[in-house]
Amino acid sequence: MSEAATLTAETIAQFLQDNPAFFDEHAELFSSLKVPHPHARHTLSLGERQILTLRTRNKELEWKLSELLHNANSNEAISDHVTLWCTHMLAEQDPQRLPQRVVDGLRQEFRMLEVALRLWDLPALTDERFQGSDDMLQAFVAGLQKPYCGQEGYLPAHEWFDSKPGSVAMVPLTHEGRSIGVLAFAAEGAEHFKPDMGTTFLEILGKLASACLSRLNYAA
Repeated sequence: MSEAATLTAETIAQFLQDNPAFFDEHAELFSSLKVPHPHARHTLSLGERQILTLRTRNKELEWKLSELLHNANSNEAISDHVTLWCTHMLAEQDPQRLPQRVVDGLRQEFRMLEVALRLWDLPALTDERFQGSDDMLQAFVAGLQKPYCGQEGYLPAHEWFDSKPGSVAMVPLTHEGRSIGVLAFAAEGAEHFKPDMGTTFLEILGKLASACLSRLNYAA
C-alpha cells in the first residue's frame, strides 16, 4: 500500500498543525484553495472561511458577556432585596411580630412567589398561625440536609398557599443545632424550583430567618 493511500483527514490536520509555515511557503495555495460554506452551497477561500469562523466566535462571546452582565445585575438586585428584608427584621422590637415580619418582607421583595412559615420548639411563640404542631412535618424538615426544591416536598404544605403551587421550595430553619421551623416558597411554574438547582441563596435566607426568629426562644 502506498504512503498516499494511508493519508487521512487526521494525519493531514496534524501535519498542518506541526508545520505552521506550510502556507507561508505555499501562499498561492492558501489564496486559491476553496472550502464549503457552512451555511450555503457555494465555496469560500480559506481566508474568507477563517473570517467567518472568527465572526461566529465573536458573536458567541458577545452573547456570553451579555449573559454574565444580566446575571450580575440580577444578583445585585437580589442582594438589595435581602438587605432591605434584613433591615426590617432588625428594626422590629417586638419578637412576637417577627414571624409576620419575615413573611411580609419576603412577599414584598419577591412578589412572584407565595411565602409561608411554620415554627415549633420556640417557647415564646404565641401566634397560632405560625405554629407547626404536625409531627410528620417536623420529621420531614428535620430530615432535610439542604432546602428541598421540586413539585412536591411535604404535600400538606401546599394547603398553606392561596393556590396550588407548580413547584415549591422548603427551607429548614435551625437554632443551635435543633430544628425550629420551615420557610416555604411556592411558584406557579413547575420548573421554577427544580431538584437540580443551586440552593445557596435559599440557605442564606434560611440562616437569616433562623437567627431572627431565635429571639422567640428567649422573649418573655
